[in-house]
Amino acid sequence: MAYARAQIEETKKRSLKFVRYREGAELYSMGLSKFTQLARKAKATYKVDKVVLVNTEILDKYLETFREF
Repeated sequence: MAYARAQIEETKKRSLKFVRYREGAELYSMGLSKFTQLARKAKATYKVDKVVLVNTEILDKYLETFREF
């Protein structure tokens, strides 16, 4: 069973624990400002020098709280 290169790259992207704002917005298919706002509300941001990283595991848990049954 062969996989397309794009599918493999997408899987690698999904498995990242920390992403920058721009990468995260692309990963979650939302605008940059909305992603930034959600990441801050979830308290999933880490500032290292001048770089801000977002923990996707914490953000995923936060997003699950908005799930409608």
